[in-house]
Amino acid sequence: MTKLRRNHSVIDFGPFAKAGLLLVLGGALFFWFGGSSYEEENYYEENYTEDDYAEKEKGNTYYLPTSNTGQVIKHQYYTMSYSEEHEQPEWVAYELTREQFQNRGVKRTDNFRSDPKVKTKSATKGDYRGSGYDRGHLVPAGDMTFNEKAMSETFYMSNMSPQIRNFNGGVWRELEETTRDWAKKYKHLYVVSGPVLTRKKLDKVGRNEVTVPSAYFKVLLDVTEPELKGIGFILDNEVSDKHLAEFAVTIDEVESLTGIDFFPELLSPDKEQELEETVEVARWKFSEKRFRQRVKSWNNR
Repeated sequence: MTKLRRNHSVIDFGPFAKAGLLLVLGGALFFWFGGSSYEEENYYEENYTEDDYAEKEKGNTYYLPTSNTGQVIKHQYYTMSYSEEHEQPEWVAYELTREQFQNRGVKRTDNFRSDPKVKTKSATKGDYRGSGYDRGHLVPAGDMTFNEKAMSETFYMSNMSPQIRNFNGGVWRELEETTRDWAKKYKHLYVVSGPVLTRKKLDKVGRNEVTVPSAYFKVLLDVTEPELKGIGFILDNEVSDKHLAEFAVTIDEVESLTGIDFFPELLSPDKEQELEETVEVARWKFSEKRFRQRVKSWNNR
């Protein structure tokens, strides 16, 4: 709109030019009052700053953990705290609901690519090439088959972490699939996953020196009445024949290992303490069939 104002010069036009100018001004006034809303909406949308978007999304961050990296990145369907030192997130966080499973028609894309939102630049596909490790998803592609955008976002290299192949396709896969079962059963879960980066002498791979974690964690919280409950898992980055329930720990134990405070704003202090300091494994149903399949088949691929 300021462009129109700048064109209003004080010049002595002839009569025909004045008539033309009146027509132009009339059209401009019509555009101003009746026809400008679409352009104006696009103008403001295209000129949003990062701070504008942060303010817009502030209402969706109440369940996020604390960040130790100072680089929290909000994608449309999940949020991460990215560690430049390790070239992967210290955590990823998102909500998983029963409704998301009502439309599961999106196929896996495998469009691995760098993440444009990582200011320091993310790892690349080349970092994993010839390393002997899988590009292990932290936000599983299988959790995001309800939407093409959601699926595509899981293939940012910022969402990858170097995993031993039969860990990625074994016990980690079992935990991902079991989490989806629980989301369907309990309606709404808060999910946080990430690598354990606090242990010393970790290997590096690739030109960008991506850290190979010694273990991974997953934290789940169900705050849907009447059965409020939480559970954590810590799994070494290795093939395992152990039952998945043997890896269950309290959320407090995961916090102690990682230095991350998981739900500081979601719960009242009393409720947070109650749900994070205890775990009742019996309240989380595990699939014996899937466990047997993992030990018999997935671990040996």
